[in-house]
Amino acid sequence: MRIHILGICGTFMGGLAILARALGHEVTGSDNNVYPPMSTLLEQQGIELTQGYDPEQLDPAPDLVIIGNAMARGNPCVEAVLEKNIPYLSGPQWLHDFVLRDRWVLAVAGTHGKTTTSGMVAWILEAAGLAPGFVIGGVPGNFDVSARLGDSPFFVIEADEYDSAFFDKRSKFVHYCPRTLILNNLEFDHADIFDDLRAIQRQFHHLIRIVPGQGKILWPEQDSHLRLVINMGCWSEQETLGEHGHWQAQKLTADASRWKVLYDGEPVAEVNWSLVGEHNMHNGLMAMAAARHVGVTPENAALALNDFVNAKRRLELRGQFNGIDVYDDFAHHPTAILATLSALRSKVGNGGRILAVLEPRSNTMKLGISKNELAPSLAKADQVFLYQPHHIGWQVSEVAEACLQPAHWSADIDTLVEMIAREAKPGDTLLVMSNGGFDGIHQKLQQRLLQAG
Repeated sequence: MRIHILGICGTFMGGLAILARALGHEVTGSDNNVYPPMSTLLEQQGIELTQGYDPEQLDPAPDLVIIGNAMARGNPCVEAVLEKNIPYLSGPQWLHDFVLRDRWVLAVAGTHGKTTTSGMVAWILEAAGLAPGFVIGGVPGNFDVSARLGDSPFFVIEADEYDSAFFDKRSKFVHYCPRTLILNNLEFDHADIFDDLRAIQRQFHHLIRIVPGQGKILWPEQDSHLRLVINMGCWSEQETLGEHGHWQAQKLTADASRWKVLYDGEPVAEVNWSLVGEHNMHNGLMAMAAARHVGVTPENAALALNDFVNAKRRLELRGQFNGIDVYDDFAHHPTAILATLSALRSKVGNGGRILAVLEPRSNTMKLGISKNELAPSLAKADQVFLYQPHHIGWQVSEVAEACLQPAHWSADIDTLVEMIAREAKPGDTLLVMSNGGFDGIHQKLQQRLLQAG
């Protein structure tokens, strides 16, 4: 088939393009922002890209158009597809119909940790020789692509609760038919498409409804929001994680870089890895439990995790500049910010200074839904630096005032960089948090800190 993908440069849609090409289809696509690294990755696969949405790109008409969830009515290509009656599908629907239907799907859902946990599951299966396929919302560190078909029945997918398309407002994950389902956690997020937590819980229950009876659902027993979802009805086997659950993890070091795994109260493995933080220990335990469902022993899973490399922008050390360690993290929600700072604090100890730099960029943050939780989530930092984006309707100065430690803010990136450079001293740790490019702040900080040296 000749397939054209609208919104091709997002990680998910780009991943679908790679899969469609691997299935032998001729694939083209377009996006508003065609730029590296995704554009380079796609062009290397022989996928022709068009900048923008001029409807001429649909002439002659392709056999199928896959429409990304960022596309809306009024988009010239969307209007042309409807006007000319060109066959179209959402990305998740195409994935189900042409890739997942005959596979054993291991899906990772939840508000936090999806990309990391999906990468862990894929790597454990790969290390066990199972050659899984996968679609992950970032490039896992142990692989050089974010998607591949694989050479086995097993397929690992990051199961996102965001909606599927302008014509299908169900969560993407409803299309993924998992046999092994990880529910990492559940909080209110994506305030741009969900009215409240109950609306998200309803979508999660739709997901639970499609897991077969002999499938397995893994979830943390202490998560009250997930417990309510399970209590709405569950027809599958369950394994829980936590103090009274089937699976437990026990820290052997303060930063959770070494931890012990217990299954039904019995020690079954030990992990000694390069990651830090209890949130990553939780993610790792989930991945091991999922891998056991497809036949990988906890002992072999632990050996694989010892060599696990996380995706970029997950507490990633960008370098040391003038004696200052600069980390980058995708944190986009107060819970994720707290988990990341807790992990970093356990690594540097109570004697080291942490300077936290935050851009409130996610849709939920832009709407100000979680602004009252931001100051408490930053509590483990010694100083806080906040960026005021021009397009949000609330003031980050409110968060700065609520912080107990010194907090600074600016609506100008260069001014913010100057503020940070004045305060940062050799031996400090700098953590930059945003789920976007943050106006190139990393490069600016690097140059400014080196000048200071």
